Amino acid sequence: MIWRTRRQTTPQPRRNGQGGDDTGPRNIELDLQNPDLLTPPITDYGTVPNMKFSFSMAHMRIEEGGWTREVTARELPIATTLAGVDMKLNPGAYRELHWHKEAEWAYVLEGSCRIGAVDQDGRRFLDDVSKGDLWFFPKGIPHYIQALEEGVEFLLVFDDGNFSENSTFMMSDFFAHTPKSVLAKNFGWSMQQMANMPEREKYIFKGQVPPPLESDQVVSPTADVPRTFKHRMLAQTPERFPGGSVRITDSTNFTAANTICAALVEIDPGGLRELHWHPTDDEWQYYISGMGRMGVFASSGAARTFDFRAGDVGYVPFAYGHYVENLGKEPLVFLEMFRNPRFEDISATQWMANTPPQVSADTLNVPRSMIEALPKDKRPVVR
Repeated sequence: MIWRTRRQTTPQPRRNGQGGDDTGPRNIELDLQNPDLLTPPITDYGTVPNMKFSFSMAHMRIEEGGWTREVTARELPIATTLAGVDMKLNPGAYRELHWHKEAEWAYVLEGSCRIGAVDQDGRRFLDDVSKGDLWFFPKGIPHYIQALEEGVEFLLVFDDGNFSENSTFMMSDFFAHTPKSVLAKNFGWSMQQMANMPEREKYIFKGQVPPPLESDQVVSPTADVPRTFKHRMLAQTPERFPGGSVRITDSTNFTAANTICAALVEIDPGGLRELHWHPTDDEWQYYISGMGRMGVFASSGAARTFDFRAGDVGYVPFAYGHYVENLGKEPLVFLEMFRNPRFEDISATQWMANTPPQVSADTLNVPRSMIEALPKDKRPVVR
């Protein structure tokens, strides 16, 4: 009786009379979350690299002011162009003064924070960001992040798959490895004034919730940065389609972001992010809410299907054909990101609709009328 109940409630790798029960040791929870790995669609074929990794399986670094975890090429080897960090700062906590060899793109998932930077010409930037806002700091630009009264969680994306949040350049670490005599000479400080300086990096640490933005502004002879490092992505008017919507943020509407662009996609239940590919750049994905699946075509008959839900990262090499389908009862919301200042994709529908219809009809062995009925405009999300 117990065995019969287990067979009825446990997913098994069976399809159309093929396969069989898996009676050995297994992680049933993972099988339930990845049904297209356990029982792939019959269209899957060949060997395709893994294109999914969940932040829930990433190592968590816990600090006094919050936490952080990352998905890089070490966790997802195929992800060579971009890496991601999920970070939480408690109210008032700092991500300390630091800089990177890589550009930093960020999306606020929950809460709000203050961000500040100074560029190579001494021009300053200070602003507050909240849920749905993003920021971009070019490589080498020093900056900091401080949570406001509700705390903040945000996604960071860097334009190098081998980036690690654990190897950034931090002011506390820099000064701890500089002789105090040099610091005294450089800044005009006394040894007594430097008695309590940190001996190692502070990274994420506690602080007081900052005052109103106006009173935190620094009075300086230098001007503000000419291009804001902040953009309100969620406030953009979305492009709406029968199966959902999309907001695209690239250098055309956020000029400071000159190495990374993104699309915020929302697919209605039963909707589809249409068959398409990207002609020049790999795609790094972050799933915010909902559940769905992505089918990827890798040429030469190779194809594989992956299941996604909130907190997962997906990756698609450039030129690989793919789609994303909402399989849940709520909207599937995710970010597509590219190491390119401009968002570019090629729609299979638009390609066929703008090719002489007999060519596509002969290729697919379908009536010409089916091709002629296709819309000629691009539809990133369709039902």
